[in-house]
Amino acid sequence: MSSAHELVQSCTSIFTLPEIYFRVRDVVDDPSSTMGDLADALKLDPAISARVLRIVNSPLYGLPKQIDTITRAVSLLGMQAINDLVTATTVGRTFSGMTIQLMDGPKFWRKSVLCALLSGKIAKSCGVDDSERFFIEGLLRDIGHLVLYQTVPQRAQSALVEADYLDSALAEVEQSNIGCDFTEVGAELITSWGMPVQIEQAVRHQLTPNEAGECALHASIVHLAGVVADNEELEPNRRCEVLPFHSHALTATQFNQANLQPLLMEAHAQLQETLALIYPLAMAA
Repeated sequence: MSSAHELVQSCTSIFTLPEIYFRVRDVVDDPSSTMGDLADALKLDPAISARVLRIVNSPLYGLPKQIDTITRAVSLLGMQAINDLVTATTVGRTFSGMTIQLMDGPKFWRKSVLCALLSGKIAKSCGVDDSERFFIEGLLRDIGHLVLYQTVPQRAQSALVEADYLDSALAEVEQSNIGCDFTEVGAELITSWGMPVQIEQAVRHQLTPNEAGECALHASIVHLAGVVADNEELEPNRRCEVLPFHSHALTATQFNQANLQPLLMEAHAQLQETLALIYPLAMAA
C-alpha cells in the first residue's frame, strides 16, 4: 500500500511545471508587483504568451475586441486571471507527449477540459464572482490519475475495471487496492506545485464537499462538474437520468439543475477549441 505523498514524491521530476509558471506566480504573489512586471515575465516565454492570447481571444472570454498584446491582456483581465491562464497552459504543456502506461491521454484531457468548462459555467450560473477561476479547479480535478497511472499503472487500471464491474465508487476501490485515491494524490501534487489552498481543497474534497470547510463552495462546484463529466464519459445507454449530486454541494451552491442542460451544451460547443489550446495532442485522437 502507498500513501498519496509517497506516490507524488516518487515522480516529482516528471511532474514538474516549467519555470515560467513559478516566475509568473512569484510576480502575482508579490504585493509590490505591477501589471507591467507580469507582462514582462510572460514575454520571456513567447510560446506561453501566444497561447494565453489565443485563450483570451477565444469564446471562453467572449471579449468584444481582439486583444493583440500581453500588456493589454494583463491590464484587461488582471493578474490573477492571467496567472490562472498560465497555469492551465503550462499544465497542458507539461504533459504533452508524455506516455503514461494503460492511460488514454487524449480521452483524459477531453474529460478534464469538459470538467473545467463546466466548473466555470456552473460557478457563473450560481452568481459566483471570478467564475473563470473555477476553470483551473475543474481542469485539475482528475490530475491524480496521471500520477497513479505513472506510478502504479496496473493497480490503477485494476481499480478502474473492478469499480466498473461492481458498480462501486472508484475512489473507494482505489483506497482498497492502492492505499489512497485520485483525490488525495491530486491534492498532494497540487500542494507540491505550491498552488493556492482553495484549488488543493477543491480537488481533495470534491467527493466530500461537506468536509471542505471554508473551501466548501470550491469543492462543491468541482463536485457538480465532475459528476456531469463522469456521466458524459459513459455510453449513452449507461448514463444516469438523475445525477448523483452530493446534497451539500447543491446546498452550498444553490445550483438550479434546470440550467444544467444549456450549460452542458455550451461546454460541448466550446470543448474542441478549448482542448486545442490546453492539450493539442487530444485533437488528433
